[in-house]
Amino acid sequence: MNTNGSATSKLIVFVLVMFLIAGGIVYALGPAKNQGYAPIQPIPFSHKLHAGKYGIDCRYCHYSVERSRHATVPPENVCMNCHRFVKTDSPHIKNLTEHFNQGKPIAWIKVHDLPEFTYFDHKRHIARGVQCNMCHGEVPDMERIKQFAPLTMGWCVNCHRQPQYNAPTTCDTCHR
Repeated sequence: MNTNGSATSKLIVFVLVMFLIAGGIVYALGPAKNQGYAPIQPIPFSHKLHAGKYGIDCRYCHYSVERSRHATVPPENVCMNCHRFVKTDSPHIKNLTEHFNQGKPIAWIKVHDLPEFTYFDHKRHIARGVQCNMCHGEVPDMERIKQFAPLTMGWCVNCHRQPQYNAPTTCDTCHR
């Protein structure tokens, strides 16, 4: 009886099972599971109306995108630049105004959520000429914002390898 062969077979099966379990965990926790995610926000906001019909540039509301790692959800005062005068009788705008007047931030639900171990810098991408729609899709056509791209490591690396970006693909570019 060859016990060495039996032990080797058990080890191979064990390694394969662990690999499948680890792969399942990575998939379950990874951003790709959120592709298409479009949560209902505390106050409805139509990108189709604002960015589409009215042509408001992304950077008007997400003003930190060229100077910061984060694009951030705009504070209420940005919305109030227009909504002090526009559609003030809407119940949603009244809710917005109430939050603004009380200095109480709206609990927006994050849509594009990368793992904490991932470093992403919006300003570097904007500076290299990456357009918002490359990662966020055709936002001016979205009634409710959704996660357009899988935002997985492979998806990002494929973009970095494009000749027009010639971006680094070393691990420490995105993992710090």
